[in-house]
Amino acid sequence: MRLSPYLTYAKKSFLNRSAYRFDNIMGIISTCLQFFIFWEIYKALYGTSTDIDGITMPMVTTNFILSMGLGAVFSPDDYFLPSKIWDGSIATEFLRPISFKGRMIAENAGNALFSLLFRFTPCLVIALFTVGVNPPASPAMLALFVLSAILGFGVLWTISFAVQMTAFWLINIWSLITIKNVFINVLSGSMIPLWFMPKELTAVLNFMPFSSVYFTPVQIYLGQLSFEEIILKCGIQLAWIIVIYLFGDLLWRKGQKKLIVQGG
Repeated sequence: MRLSPYLTYAKKSFLNRSAYRFDNIMGIISTCLQFFIFWEIYKALYGTSTDIDGITMPMVTTNFILSMGLGAVFSPDDYFLPSKIWDGSIATEFLRPISFKGRMIAENAGNALFSLLFRFTPCLVIALFTVGVNPPASPAMLALFVLSAILGFGVLWTISFAVQMTAFWLINIWSLITIKNVFINVLSGSMIPLWFMPKELTAVLNFMPFSSVYFTPVQIYLGQLSFEEIILKCGIQLAWIIVIYLFGDLLWRKGQKKLIVQGG
């Protein structure tokens, strides 16, 4: 498979994002505002306490910075396929001599790289000079954090991919996308760190795809997992990527047979 067409799409997506400077500035401000709001809330909850059940405020702060930063980077276009079904351009897409799914991944990768450089990095720098962020537990943990974060992006992308495939049957998938986003925001540890969830619920969430997106990389970054646990967690991430992708691919193949494009 030739990679050059997909690299071209990734580059185009990166350059398209760079054209909207005001939107990017507002994105940085929005991400920072979200973080500072949550930081103030948890600061008030902690009060004069140095930790709650062994979880310190700097750990919570680091969780928010990394989760919200990764959330800004991991932003798949949930309407990439639905928009093309609605306007009928999906028929043209099928005629292109490249994989449509490969194009989806390439454009998402271009967007992710732009957000990493021009949204996550500025927010991280601002946080370092204002509230502080815990350093990684070790260089090895930092490398494993990056690996786990990439796998987390894979989990999030496949979830978005599977939800988008329902557009072949549903006129509007806005409600499904909203439900998906709620589950990810609440159960991934982004809004509420899973440290504060009931232990019975956390035991279940540890094997669900949602915690694999953000919380697993954060745990690795902070050095809370042994190497054996990291292998298990990364294995869970990889397993969910395969399972969810296969489910989405099944919907993709069935959807193509059902698709009817009208126009003229």
